[in-house]
Amino acid sequence: MNKTTQGMFWGIGVGPGDSDLLTVKVVKSLKRLDVLYTPTAHKGQASLAETIAQPYLPMGIDMKERHFPMTNDKVKRAQALGDIAQEMLVDIANGKNVGMLTLGDPAIYSTVSYIVELIRGKAPIRLLAGIASYSQLAATLGYPLMIDDESLCILSATDDITKIAHEIDANDNLIIMKIKVKFSEIYAYLEQQNLLDHAIVVSDISMGKQQQQRLDTMSGTETLPYFATLLIKKRVQLS
Repeated sequence: MNKTTQGMFWGIGVGPGDSDLLTVKVVKSLKRLDVLYTPTAHKGQASLAETIAQPYLPMGIDMKERHFPMTNDKVKRAQALGDIAQEMLVDIANGKNVGMLTLGDPAIYSTVSYIVELIRGKAPIRLLAGIASYSQLAATLGYPLMIDDESLCILSATDDITKIAHEIDANDNLIIMKIKVKFSEIYAYLEQQNLLDHAIVVSDISMGKQQQQRLDTMSGTETLPYFATLLIKKRVQLS
């Protein structure tokens, strides 16, 4: 009786939104997958990450929709992700190459990181980097994220506003992700520091509906899209 060859878990970054921005490595690896775990569809639609990867997915791949909770409740999250991880381990033990997609890069604010911690040491793991949204943001705007002796801080607007203000004071360049969460508060602080013309918000990066606007042309009361990121360059007045 032949022993079943063990499969592998693939955590795959699909970049910020444009299917053309997937790396060659990612495209080749997608074609090796037997099973792909995706978030439960919203109103019958595929997840954004799945839509981005769709042109490269192999025919006949087993698509498994599961509920990946977007919550700060660690108990609920651990329970739901624990169940999914166990199912993945069964597939891997049966020789399946199991994939999980993530926007951007799997090492940056990704649910893939939670799954990896749950299966580490129990199955082979391969993580494939994707282009981060803020890398594409910098390329789109034509500004470096940092150069020479400049510092760069990447943080989430879900952090405490006191911490965010401290990082703004301490760094030359900042990327603040999920800016929608505290836009008015961050706007007010940048206004106090006379930095509105050193900051620009870019939303839906590379998704076809991308928009960008410098903060000194805004009021601070706007409701931003979910996928909005703020770039601050304290040494450069942005155009």
